[in-house]
Amino acid sequence: MKVSVLIIGAGDLGGRVLDLLVRLDGIGKIIIAGRDEEYLHRKKNLSMFAALQLGYYPDLAHVKMDIDDIDHTAETILKLKPDIIFNAATRQALWRVLVPLPREVSEELGRAQLGPWLPVHLTLVHKLMQAVKNTGLDCRVVNAAFPDAVHPVLAKWELAPTIGVGHVGDIIPALRKSISLFLKEPVEKVEVLFVAQHYITHFIPRFGYPVDAPCYLKAMVDGSDVTGRLDLHRVYGALTKQLAQTGTEAQIITATSATRIIEAMANNTRELVHAPGPNGLPGGYPVKVDAKGGAVWLPETLSFEEAIRINEEGQRADGIDRIDMDGTVHFVDKPMGVMKRILGYQCKTMKVEESEGYARELVAKSRELVARYSGSSGLSGSLP
Repeated sequence: MKVSVLIIGAGDLGGRVLDLLVRLDGIGKIIIAGRDEEYLHRKKNLSMFAALQLGYYPDLAHVKMDIDDIDHTAETILKLKPDIIFNAATRQALWRVLVPLPREVSEELGRAQLGPWLPVHLTLVHKLMQAVKNTGLDCRVVNAAFPDAVHPVLAKWELAPTIGVGHVGDIIPALRKSISLFLKEPVEKVEVLFVAQHYITHFIPRFGYPVDAPCYLKAMVDGSDVTGRLDLHRVYGALTKQLAQTGTEAQIITATSATRIIEAMANNTRELVHAPGPNGLPGGYPVKVDAKGGAVWLPETLSFEEAIRINEEGQRADGIDRIDMDGTVHFVDKPMGVMKRILGYQCKTMKVEESEGYARELVAKSRELVARYSGSSGLSGSLP
């Protein structure tokens, strides 16, 4: 029986995922949701016509939805009864801030890492998960908005999405290719088990071997462990020439990460992939994905506790010091100092219910910064 998928946020990432899902077995009806009905209608038709061109006949629909309205979102989800929800909605993608800025300003702001931007990702996912809970439905939620940190925060409220996409999943193809070149083996014979938080998967493609936070790699060729044969400085360093893309260029990798996970859930395959935030955990892991979600799949040489420690250290390098049992987030001083210096924004600790206010402030100050350098009104869109 084919599963239905609801895509929330059909912009660059959500739109790419839609274009991929229409070609897959096991996927039934696909509904795209967002605030701009005219855009949704056009996007739905374009995806449908492109699929028809290739000989696919998807069942597509669109629906107006504003996640800020939790009650209406719950009503809409209850009416649609999707098996899987894919969330690509966020208050603001960081690359939309960094790309328009002068290089030196963008690089300096980038040193704040992703952690301080947590409010713009957490806010909408929190509202979506409240809506899902209110429906009483047993649907799976696949989330693209900073799952490494959003999921462990919401797990404290028993509201974590099922699994995340991107980040650790994004780096795997390039990592396999780099290992295949180093060992002179066909890439199809190379498999890896990689444990890493977003900070690591952002750092390696830009700077090579990570020095500020740990990660774990096991590499195999035809099932045999070859990790000891690798020069990791060269393997990671090669990724700086393969994967260091920003903005929309890199979204296709995240879209394929998401599509592979959704396909594995739809077909209950227990496929081994890499994903951030499975079952509310911090950071990223190898997981086996079935209809229920993703189960962490670690090699015998790495304990579950050690994998958590690796990701929590990466989380600190990413600007988040710790997450309390009630979901309160404590941010690291140095990255937040960058935010204060460049944006005039500061947040030392944040309760989950305070996220929306901080998200509004971040969006407003980001627009002011971009406008200062572009001479325009800044980022597109409107404050919610």
